[in-house]
Amino acid sequence: MESVASAPGKTILFGEHSVVYSEPAIAGAVNKRATVKIRRSRNQNTILKSKDLNFEAILDTRKESYSLKHGKPGIIRYILNALSKFHDHTPIEILLSINIPIGSGLGSSAAVTVATLAALFDYHDIPFTKESLAQDAYNVELDVQGMASPLDTIVSTYGGLIYLSREKKPISFTNHINSNFVIGFTTKYGNTGKMVKNVKNLKDAYPNIINPIIEDMGFIANEARIAILKNDISKVGELMNINQGLLDSLGVNTSELSRMIYLARKNGALGSKITGSGGGGSIIALCPHNPDKVMKAINRYDNTLKIKFSKDGVLTKDSI
Repeated sequence: MESVASAPGKTILFGEHSVVYSEPAIAGAVNKRATVKIRRSRNQNTILKSKDLNFEAILDTRKESYSLKHGKPGIIRYILNALSKFHDHTPIEILLSINIPIGSGLGSSAAVTVATLAALFDYHDIPFTKESLAQDAYNVELDVQGMASPLDTIVSTYGGLIYLSREKKPISFTNHINSNFVIGFTTKYGNTGKMVKNVKNLKDAYPNIINPIIEDMGFIANEARIAILKNDISKVGELMNINQGLLDSLGVNTSELSRMIYLARKNGALGSKITGSGGGGSIIALCPHNPDKVMKAINRYDNTLKIKFSKDGVLTKDSI
């Protein structure tokens, strides 16, 4: 028996960090995915392998521990937590393939978590809905990171371009932004849990200063929602730039991210900002006319990829 599921990465347009405090946000699924295949193990061990990430580990799902044969352990924690919650601890083999850069702010952990749970539920014939899957995946991320937003797992589950309301209700846009986007990412990975904690500490230390900043980010997301519905690309870019200034004030920027942000604008991007938690990882640039010029400029120092929004969310074996 073999079960397969895949889920997309995501990019946040508006709402990083503020969404943790129930402010609205806008994010979209991208055409980069994680695929998880689960089958019975050929021996008495539960094994996790990924050629794309060059790692292999033996997992103990009862003790929620692992023995790493080679590779870096980061993403294993999400898979292991999911297995500890929903697997019956029989030996299985888990194969992970992924074309989302790890730690780049493109929701690799959420995509892996959603795909793992969907494949696991299929393997055990456990019924689920998209709503329950997104919630279960969010609980995994919450356990691993300590603090987390439901936005990543919602987007990876549902796909498309989504507005998340203050009540955490996902609302799909009926239209997409008809433009090219460039993702720039560094070799310095961000740590979502650490960055979320740092912002919380800053908020606790200076509530009269930081609370209005977080609230303003919510206002920006609402303005951006109206602009997207009107297909006002120029305004979306302008709001991205304003949002970046607020992210700067939260201390989540780095010199590498800042370099990419300003190189993108200098070479024609209408807007550019951090996407994800910051501290490393990625920026997103709105490039309706000259994405190749922006990519060339950023590639002198860092890495880029061109993305498109994807309507597809989680897919199981029958739909892949």
